[in-house]
Amino acid sequence: MKVPPTLVKRVGLPLALALARTWRFTMLGPGMAAARDPRRSKVAFVCWHECLLAPLWLHRGEGVAIIVSEAQDGQYLADFTEAIGFALLRGSSTRGGAKALLGATKALEAGGSLAITPDGPRGPRREMKPGVLSAAARAGAVVIPVHAEANRAWRLNSWDCFMVPKPFARVRMVYGTPFKVERGAAGEAEGMERVKAGMNEVVNLAQWPARAATATG
Repeated sequence: MKVPPTLVKRVGLPLALALARTWRFTMLGPGMAAARDPRRSKVAFVCWHECLLAPLWLHRGEGVAIIVSEAQDGQYLADFTEAIGFALLRGSSTRGGAKALLGATKALEAGGSLAITPDGPRGPRREMKPGVLSAAARAGAVVIPVHAEANRAWRLNSWDCFMVPKPFARVRMVYGTPFKVERGAAGEAEGMERVKAGMNEVVNLAQWPARAATATG
C-alpha cells in the first residue's frame, strides 16, 4: 500500500530529521578534501541510490542540487532533501530525463554541485545507466565517487536495499579520486570506466570491520 506523501511529510519527515541528528560520521578517501572544500565549484558527487540518505544529511545546507524522480516515490525524497537545503531538479532516466539533464548542466555550469545516483530511481541495483556523466562532461565538472556504510543500519525491502542508519550509528563516508570527463562519446565512455572503478574503490573502503558492524535488521 502506498503511503500518501503528505502523511510522510507530516509524520515521517520530523522522525527522519531527529534520527539523522544522532549519526556520527567518519570521513576518508582521496577525494575528501575536494568534497569538503567550502569553495568547491562544479562538482558532481556520484553515489549508489541505496546509501543516499547519509551523504544527503552530511552535505545538508550546502546548496547541492539533486535529481529527484517525478514519480510519487520521488516525492518522499524531495520533501526530505528540500527540508535540509538541497536544490531539486525533477526528472529521471525514465521520466523527464531531458529536463533533468538540462537543469543539471546549468547547475554545474553556474559553479554549483550536483548529486547523481547512477542506478536510480528504480535500478537495477548498482548498475550504471548510460548518460549519467553527460552533465559533468558538458559543464567541465569534477566527478567524485561517494559511498557510505553504517556499522548499524536497517535495510529496506526495496529494489536497492535502501540503507537507513540506526540511532547513534557510526557512518563511514568515503570520497574517491576526483576526475574530469571529456566531452564526446569517447570521453564519456572513458569516464564511465573511471566512475565504475571509483565506485568499486569507495564501496570497498567504506566497509566496516567485522567486529565493528552488526547485522542489519
